[in-house]
Amino acid sequence: MIDLSIVIVSYNAREFLLNCLLSIKKSVGNLKHEVIVVDNDSSDRSSEMVKNKFPSAVLIESKRNLGFSKANNLGVKKTKGKYILFLNPDTLLRDDVLDKMVKFMDNHKSVGVSTCKLVMPNGKLDDACHRGFPTPWNAFCYFSGLSKIFSHSRIFSGYNLGFLDLSKTHEIDACAGAFMLVRREAGEEISWWDEDYFFYGEDLEFCYRLKEKGWKTYFIPSVSILHHKGVSGGIKKISKEVSTADKKTKKMATLARFQAMKIFYNKHYQDKYPRFVTWLVIQGVNLKLWVALRSN
Repeated sequence: MIDLSIVIVSYNAREFLLNCLLSIKKSVGNLKHEVIVVDNDSSDRSSEMVKNKFPSAVLIESKRNLGFSKANNLGVKKTKGKYILFLNPDTLLRDDVLDKMVKFMDNHKSVGVSTCKLVMPNGKLDDACHRGFPTPWNAFCYFSGLSKIFSHSRIFSGYNLGFLDLSKTHEIDACAGAFMLVRREAGEEISWWDEDYFFYGEDLEFCYRLKEKGWKTYFIPSVSILHHKGVSGGIKKISKEVSTADKKTKKMATLARFQAMKIFYNKHYQDKYPRFVTWLVIQGVNLKLWVALRSN
């Protein structure tokens, strides 16, 4: 059996995808592996690059942009590995990352998903790799700035779990879809990715449903990769200067981001909170969307 299947969904990120695929070659070691690239109708000749430079990779060429969840589900159908790594094209793997992560999963049978330390080009941690679930309280503390003021408080920093020691391996609620190593049995138990999400939010949903089934999500800080973050969507400050996303794509990504917040809330929290809380949450999301669209 193949040890590891690596699924990469790419949209107009050719140069980043090229470097990502090259880094996999250096990082994979002796693991029996396969690489599946799902191209979401890119216009930058990404598919040609994969065919010419990485002929051993399985390439799926979509005729339209399916979004992240649907494209990942397409890729999963082609996998044969014991573990599936969902990897963004704007990442760079370092030596022995994959070997260490697979060994961790082999030794921790209750873990359904694991991730490593995702470091952005500015040297800071991509906080999306170390997440708490966005309950109304956690989201309020995050967007109001309380979580920054009380960054190590269990009460106020639940959105990014700032009260946990980032230097030690530990369980978290959720991680970023940029690097998610998934045990096949776990992914199959929840039927993989929820296709109600187009872009953003699907990784939270994935981890939430796994936790409901009794699987754990773990953060392993002794292993790290580089994550440019948000190259395809073009709406993240850290990657705005290197992203090739046009205005249409940026608007699409912005709308999808805030729509994902509503979808997650409606699926998991709407029936748990009074109506006035739901009204406040939706109004807050709409306000954030209005501000984001004006700033773009």
